[in-house]
Amino acid sequence: MQGFAVPKMPHTPILSIRNLSAVFQNENGGLHALENISFDVKPREFVCVLGPSGSGKTTLLRILAGLIPPTSGAFTFGQGEEPSIGMVFQQATLMPWRTVTENIKLPLEVKKIDEDSARKKTNEMIELVGLQGFEDSLPRDLSGGMAQRVAIARALIHDPDLLLLDEPFASLDAMTRERMWTELSNLWQARQKTVIMVTHSINESLFLADRVLVLTQRPGKIKMDMEFDLPHPRKDEIRYTSQFGKLAKKLRGAIE
Repeated sequence: MQGFAVPKMPHTPILSIRNLSAVFQNENGGLHALENISFDVKPREFVCVLGPSGSGKTTLLRILAGLIPPTSGAFTFGQGEEPSIGMVFQQATLMPWRTVTENIKLPLEVKKIDEDSARKKTNEMIELVGLQGFEDSLPRDLSGGMAQRVAIARALIHDPDLLLLDEPFASLDAMTRERMWTELSNLWQARQKTVIMVTHSINESLFLADRVLVLTQRPGKIKMDMEFDLPHPRKDEIRYTSQFGKLAKKLRGAIE
């Protein structure tokens, strides 16, 4: 399979996580979600976090997004400067009364970007995610895959340094989900963002990422940190190669 090399990534990490733990208090005393998580992420790296249900994957992402605090440990960005972050959840979480254009443009409105610039950037994102012709559609008129494209465009429009994805395709049917893998892979290559994505799917992680972290059962610890080199752009056929199969077997063994 022909492919091109992804540009070599700098060694200085955009994100450093050290001894991160998370405990949630409950009637039984406490639920230990994460324990001593440590890893670095390089700029433009696409990392998938894989693991069984309850391993703390979403908790990790929410901590990095600043939505919840860690119980102990710390994480730092680059030279200490906090980057801009875009996040996409399992559900598209679009505002039902706003059109596709208005939903995507929302972060620019919050930043009070002037209307002409905001409209230009919004149109660029609509073209990038392939939603031309649906600019004035409301969320109720979109398919699940189209709604997630809107959510991804909205997360990217302010040009974030770090994109966090929390199982964004989990609610889609199998065929739509696989099409979205290709679209997200193409988006990542076009924009070269740093991405951390949570998933339950071994195939999804191998198709999209160049590095996979496998977490253990609760409390989640890093059981495997696997980097691999599959050519880009990735097409559906890659899932039927012997290299892909060997990598999938290795990840499955780590999870089991």
